[in-house]
Amino acid sequence: MRQDKIGEFILSCRKEKGMTQVELANKLYVSDRTISKWERGKGMPDTSIMLSLCEELGITVNELLLGKKLPKKDYNAATESNLLILQKEKEDSDKKLLVVETITGIAITIACIVMIFAGIFATENLIWRIFLLVIALIILIIGIAGLLFIEQRVGYYECQKCKKKFIPTYKQVLFSLHSGRTRKLKCPACYQKSWCKKVIKK
Repeated sequence: MRQDKIGEFILSCRKEKGMTQVELANKLYVSDRTISKWERGKGMPDTSIMLSLCEELGITVNELLLGKKLPKKDYNAATESNLLILQKEKEDSDKKLLVVETITGIAITIACIVMIFAGIFATENLIWRIFLLVIALIILIIGIAGLLFIEQRVGYYECQKCKKKFIPTYKQVLFSLHSGRTRKLKCPACYQKSWCKKVIKK
């Protein structure tokens, strides 16, 4: 699949529908930057959102993946099952990423604790103490930023009010209260705040 061709096709179909990037983004509960990324060929829509995107653009999944409209005589509805395969691949990938996130989080915590103890107890040299503590702080900041990136990208959050599943922005994930994989987020569908649980399946 050529992402640049698919991006140009999304752009063309959006303009045919007379929609701006912001309008399309609002319909799909994503940011306009996400739409821009798709249209520039810098990324692909998640399999979970492809059906909604195709519905808004008036195209089929096959047409989206090919980057062009197909005559009815060439269209084979059975190939829509490819979407199920893509969805399964995404779910498997998300599960693996969550395992990586957990292992990485544990490793970062251990590394920071070792650095802090080394900085406080293992040396009397003030410069070395400061150096080790600064390194621990850098590891912590970079580690948290990376873990939050995975947390935002993997799976969905389910609104406890309307049961809508959505992907929050990085900013929302960064500043939200949380307990484990449950976060207090504002749902883009019902606009209510609730403790939204992380789920893998759409």
